[in-house]
Amino acid sequence: MSFQQIVGQEVPKRLLQNALRTGRVSHAYLFSGPPGSGQMQMAVTFAQALFCRELKDDACGQCLECRKIEHGNHPDLFVIEPDGASIKIDQIRELQRLFSYRAGAENPKVYIISQADTMTVQAANSLLKFLEEPQVPAVGILISDNGQALLPTIQSRTQRVPFSPLSPEMLMQELIREGHPAALVRCAVHLASGLDSCREIIQQNWFAEIRNVVLQLVKESMSRGNSSIILAQQKIFKTGLSEHLDAFFQVFHLLFKDMLHFRYGRQESIVFIDHLESISKLAITRSTEQWVSYMDLAAECRKKLRYNVNGQLCVEQLLIGMSDSGGTITA
Repeated sequence: MSFQQIVGQEVPKRLLQNALRTGRVSHAYLFSGPPGSGQMQMAVTFAQALFCRELKDDACGQCLECRKIEHGNHPDLFVIEPDGASIKIDQIRELQRLFSYRAGAENPKVYIISQADTMTVQAANSLLKFLEEPQVPAVGILISDNGQALLPTIQSRTQRVPFSPLSPEMLMQELIREGHPAALVRCAVHLASGLDSCREIIQQNWFAEIRNVVLQLVKESMSRGNSSIILAQQKIFKTGLSEHLDAFFQVFHLLFKDMLHFRYGRQESIVFIDHLESISKLAITRSTEQWVSYMDLAAECRKKLRYNVNGQLCVEQLLIGMSDSGGTITA
């Protein structure tokens, strides 16, 4: 994969490509940034560019070295991931053993350590010695959501490459370009972080169902009050959707926020844009203060859910909270 195919992250791209062009590639890098910001994809692309026979500062994707990377069988690229909850000293020792042999070509060996902040103290100390005195030319890439969690001595011996979260707008543009339904994309980018997580949630059947059920429940609460509780029992707690209550409360929060966007004339920010007609009718039935209070209530119910409060009680609390604020307010 070329650097140009990676969405966003212009600062890391520029830093790494400059290193490739000038021949000043560091012996170790620390890719640090929030989950879903594409660190692993960037690390593999950087390794591919290091091995590429055709281009100096990118991966052509066509040469033998590039294809080996893409197929996951390059003999000089090693990836370490946590064994259970942590990266253990035996994994670092095995890396050192593998790196005791010279690379098969003039390029250095490359290793990528995913979730590097999960290394045990023993593993981190073992890696520290390896960083200082590799037996063969090597380039290490440590990936962490929290680079500050690594030993200060490891941080000081790596070049930090900062990653930033992808904006919802950037995620939407890429996902829609890939052919995913725009209505689902607009919602998913607010629930998940990063392209991979968004793709995963969009492809779940329950996700589209949740969007529809939330809209039905809000309409019901606005008009017939307690009948929304019966609807919730039928649509949520007698189906598999009850396994996704956290997502339910997040979608409720987004829909309440859409009501505010409509009242303030910010239609371009509305997530449920495919239900604009319904939103236009619902938004004026409550004041802006009430919609804000519903957002707070949804957030509070979600918090209670994380503390193992009964999920059905949380949903009923939200629906009752909406129906208790009855009355049409147009001002």
